[in-house]
Amino acid sequence: MQQGSQLATELPGLPGLPGLPGTSRPGGRTERTHVAVLRATLDLLAEVGFADLTVEAVAERSGVHKTTVYRRWESREGLVAAAVRFGAEEPWSPADTGSLVADLRQMALDVVRALTSPGQRELPTAAVLAAFHSERAAEALREFYRDRHARAAVIVERAAARGEVPADTDPDEVTRTVCGPVFYRLFVSREPVSEATAEVAAEAGAAAARAGVLRRRLPGRGDGGLIPG
Repeated sequence: MQQGSQLATELPGLPGLPGLPGTSRPGGRTERTHVAVLRATLDLLAEVGFADLTVEAVAERSGVHKTTVYRRWESREGLVAAAVRFGAEEPWSPADTGSLVADLRQMALDVVRALTSPGQRELPTAAVLAAFHSERAAEALREFYRDRHARAAVIVERAAARGEVPADTDPDEVTRTVCGPVFYRLFVSREPVSEATAEVAAEAGAAAARAGVLRRRLPGRGDGGLIPG
């Protein structure tokens, strides 16, 4: 496994989990302390997992006194939640190939590579698993993916402008449809995933979007809730 400092800086920003912004950040001593602690948190989360992560270990790794860490983040739950939110600052924008299916294929490949590549997979996997143990981590993870969904929406917006999909296609549902099979295999059925998995998922998501299956819906409508075109 790579050293923790490499893990924290080399993870791709999406749509998997969280890469951190680069090592140079503006600000004074308080900001440097903030970055050091959150990097140490992600390093240790990748190395030992949520169950064995401690505030004391984060303090030792970061070089910040544990009293300061406790005062600012209170607990390991607070540390992990803050670190995952920090990951949302990583710049990421989806590919623009001129084709819906090609854009979705690249997005799915990003997910597969982030979650399966040795030296990269440890951190996003640990962060997802932490969400099962801590509601604060889970909420931070939901915020992270809301941010990534918002960034990925442009794929569907461009496709709608080209006439590839209905104008009321739900971008979030397209992202879920494409990325869902990867997460299901990795975290539920524990099956292997590959680039072929990503390609099939992208083609399925594109086909569903083109067919109008993933249009925005309103709850409680007798027609299935589809918003009238």
